[in-house]
Amino acid sequence: MSIRPATLNNRQNAFVQTIIEPKRGWQVIDWQELVQYRDLFYFLVRRDIKVIYQQTVLGFAWALLQPIFSMVVFSVIFGRLADVPSDGVPYPLFSYAALVPWTYFSSAMSASTQSLISNSNMLSKVYFPRLMIPMTPVLAKLSDFVIAFAIVGLLMLWYRTPPTWNVLWLPLLVLLMVLTAAGIGMWLSALSVQYRDVRFAMNFLSQILMYAAPVVWPASLIPDQYRPLYGLYPMVGVIEGFRAALLGTTPMPWDLIGIGTLSALTLVISGMFYFRRMERVFADVA
Repeated sequence: MSIRPATLNNRQNAFVQTIIEPKRGWQVIDWQELVQYRDLFYFLVRRDIKVIYQQTVLGFAWALLQPIFSMVVFSVIFGRLADVPSDGVPYPLFSYAALVPWTYFSSAMSASTQSLISNSNMLSKVYFPRLMIPMTPVLAKLSDFVIAFAIVGLLMLWYRTPPTWNVLWLPLLVLLMVLTAAGIGMWLSALSVQYRDVRFAMNFLSQILMYAAPVVWPASLIPDQYRPLYGLYPMVGVIEGFRAALLGTTPMPWDLIGIGTLSALTLVISGMFYFRRMERVFADVA
């Protein structure tokens, strides 16, 4: 958006009117504008966190149900019946360490994709940086991630598995996880405004991405010659990094993390530019 002042004069007084006009073509990100609206961004994130647990009986326990139930099902089907290898650690701990980052990524990606449709009433009423809308659920879902992550410590105590010094790299892995969700969320949210099929395809896409990631099986099954290609999926490095940092199943997979970081940055930067290009039509078609 471009903002230009227009001075209007009459016999009694003069005042400045701000006219907001849409820009065309590819636009850079206006970081200064995002800083100016930081209070609104904080309010939107806080609102999303409150809405998740408002008027619920179990409250924050809902953040634990999905990864815990998934862990139980995967442990029975893949750990016992299919006898999938777990790199020498108990399968429930092996799967839950992957389910915590994956559950965040899946829920944040889905909520970010549907964010423009859910907030369509805001788009036509008031101006603010539209980029805040898909970014809001990406940050709000971190509350669920923190709650679910606490269970990892309890499982490690139960199975007497001490963490490694690589646990100090967890903030980097969390940042990579957030960047991946934000990049895909910006792309899909902009696409979903014009193509409603994207919203309906989210469940199918989420299942494909989960089984493509090493959630129920270890990345050590991938032949070495295919690891660089597999690492283009950023969540591979995140999940394997979580396991290496918490459980010490393998050395830190810096090859996967490095390639995944480049891939995530590409998603974020391209997603921002595509979102900025399409945002001028959001109010018309949302």
